[in-house]
Amino acid sequence: MNDLLALRLFLAIADTNSFTRAAQRLGLTPSAASRKLSALEAEVGQRLFQRSTRQVSLTEQGANLRPHAQA
Repeated sequence: MNDLLALRLFLAIADTNSFTRAAQRLGLTPSAASRKLSALEAEVGQRLFQRSTRQVSLTEQGANLRPHAQA
């Protein structure tokens, strides 16, 4: 997990519960943020968020990763 931007994005999405607000916070487009998060999920081999058209929430694996990403 060498990509600090991906971890910052993960934390921003977890904090805001929104891809769009997290992308804005980091100066990314929503599509770039989605690709970056997909790459992070592929790297760790697990889904980190449950996504729907109206809601984003951490999965159990995402909740386990959050304290490590914050450190």
